[in-house]
Amino acid sequence: MFQPNLFDSHHHLLDMAGHNKGPETEMDLIRDDDYESKSGTDIMEAPSGDDQDPNQRPKKKRYHRHTQHQIQEMESFFNECPHPDDKQRKELGRRLGLEPLQVKFWFQNKRTQMKAQHERHENTQLRNENEKLRAENIRYKEALSNATCPNCGGPAAIGEMSFDEQHLRIENARLREEIDRISGIAAKYVGKPMMSYSHLPLGAPRSLDLGVGSFGSHSGLAGETYGAADLLRSVSCPTDADKPMIIELAVAAMEELIRMAQSGEPLWIPSTDNPTEALNEEEYVRTFPRGIGPKPLGLKSEASRESAVVIMNHINLVEILMDVNQWSNVFASIVSRAVTLEVLSTGVAGNYNGALQVMTAEFQVPSPLVPTRENYFVRYCKQHSDGTWAVVDVSIDNLRPTSIARCRRRPSGCLIQELPNGYSKVTWIEHVEVDDRAVHSIYKALVNSGLAFGAKRWVATLDRQCERLASVMVNNISADVGVISSPEGRKSMLKLAERMVMSFCTGVGASTAHTWTTLSGSGADDVRVMTRKSMDDPGRPPGVVLSAATSFWLPVTPKTVFDFLRDENSRSEWDILSNGGLVQEMAHIANGRDPGNSVSLLRVNSANSSQSNMLILQESSTDSTGSYVIYAPVDIVAMNVVLSGGDPDYVALLPSGFAILPDGPKSHPGGIPEVGSGGSLLTVAFQILVDSVPTAKLSLGSVATVNSLIKCTVERIKTAVLCDVSAP
Repeated sequence: MFQPNLFDSHHHLLDMAGHNKGPETEMDLIRDDDYESKSGTDIMEAPSGDDQDPNQRPKKKRYHRHTQHQIQEMESFFNECPHPDDKQRKELGRRLGLEPLQVKFWFQNKRTQMKAQHERHENTQLRNENEKLRAENIRYKEALSNATCPNCGGPAAIGEMSFDEQHLRIENARLREEIDRISGIAAKYVGKPMMSYSHLPLGAPRSLDLGVGSFGSHSGLAGETYGAADLLRSVSCPTDADKPMIIELAVAAMEELIRMAQSGEPLWIPSTDNPTEALNEEEYVRTFPRGIGPKPLGLKSEASRESAVVIMNHINLVEILMDVNQWSNVFASIVSRAVTLEVLSTGVAGNYNGALQVMTAEFQVPSPLVPTRENYFVRYCKQHSDGTWAVVDVSIDNLRPTSIARCRRRPSGCLIQELPNGYSKVTWIEHVEVDDRAVHSIYKALVNSGLAFGAKRWVATLDRQCERLASVMVNNISADVGVISSPEGRKSMLKLAERMVMSFCTGVGASTAHTWTTLSGSGADDVRVMTRKSMDDPGRPPGVVLSAATSFWLPVTPKTVFDFLRDENSRSEWDILSNGGLVQEMAHIANGRDPGNSVSLLRVNSANSSQSNMLILQESSTDSTGSYVIYAPVDIVAMNVVLSGGDPDYVALLPSGFAILPDGPKSHPGGIPEVGSGGSLLTVAFQILVDSVPTAKLSLGSVATVNSLIKCTVERIKTAVLCDVSAP
């Protein structure tokens, strides 16, 4: 029976749990400062029992204070062996000029101190947990005061049900309330009620599974190039009449995602010559007849699946996927823009379980030659009974019949499984239907392989970013030359580099947020330029900023190009602005398993006195789907502030750099260098401040200068890389 005094008894148990390490006074017998002044340095000598006179008052205790050298030696020995045997104590005493008994007492006191410190820390943790339990206890007590009988609906006596049962009923009532609210919307605007959930038995699983995903694409109207209609600006929030259909679509999408992630053959057909697998479209249509309808004419299917273990716990991964800002930052190389239009459900039980939101996003390849993919979709998150989390996206562009989708997203997203030690297993599904006829010919093989927008790129990017975030938390840094060992300095420099990378990625693709102007060229090597005005942005110099980008193919592997561009010793071969000066690495932060993943601070030893106060911040990053070398000139004074742990947000940056992608999934037979034969697709992008007055007009001379600069850089890179490859 449920006793009325349960909560008072529970409080008593909690108090006992909070003090189960004994009274505080026991641990306070040995203080840190007392240990240093007495226990660690003094040894008391007292007469033995045979020498003591019972009628004589005890003599005043005498102490031997250890020297600083003796303490340091014993501290060092204690770190290696806290329990020395008799032989070790004798040897240590002989070396330090102490009696073995003095050494024994010192080690006893040291062990007691360490134990007390540990117990004090553990006691603090238990006290904090105790406070949490008290607060939860009060909440349950208040909830039980309003408990109702499950049979008659009247007030329930506390003793009629167990504590756990009542807890489940409270949680179930909250879930029903959320479901009924959404069902009410459906009944009001569709004209027929959705399934009633009030009859569900206690503990039954929720049937309202709203889906989440992340990566789709949707472009504007027919006949437009590069999605110029800009869906992200034109789409409005869904109407109340749309919401029941969105909910039903999300439920089906979640079910489809789970089955797509867990199924094998015949739904997924493994490839015979590589570890990838292809979706059997006929089997897919038979397995999932519902959904967003048949594939429209003119669109082709892209489906891929990839799994990996990443160094991040499942809760943080879910938060990244459901927070549009974090999602855009982590996947900055893929997500050029993203907006949450409306949150239909924030989830239950204080987390994202059941969260549902309508979003738009634009996805890119780092090149102006590949049109972005815009999507209008719903994202849904759910925790399943086995503890696995799932996040699914599905397009809802059918709610906008006036638009013709160039890309729509079938159920796509990921399953996240918790692993020990803060790791997670992620299984990613990407399934889209897209019109890719506007993709430039040199990128066709890459896009068709799925490496451009497929699951492998999402998983590789996530794995790389998890590595990068983990490097911020590292404390045991070696004190090698050039390595930044200060935790504050490392964190500030990595934060500055992260902003630099994000700024580069948002300005290198064919985003519809930009208006690119193509300068005269020879087709694929055309230089595309655009201008942006910077005002009131402390992280960017004020004025007119000119961005220029071009993409081209190289008959060498991406790794060869990446190693050449990130090496400071070869920088003078392509960097015109360094004026041929020697480039030295002043500071270095490794932020990944691959030695190419790092943030560096470079100094150009140039004869030009105007560059004497300038450094170069550079981040190089590589994974199995692509590589980046991104850099920006920075002021010496500003970087000294950053390296001291200062705020990096006020350091002005104009990043430039390179995006290096493979030209296809595998080599073509015949040995003839061609697209798809193991070559590289290189995008070169510059940002230059051409006028410090934001209202100034861009001159033709500035455009010509940038055009000449970028073309000269491209020629230098081609010459240097091809010479290195042909050299014996």
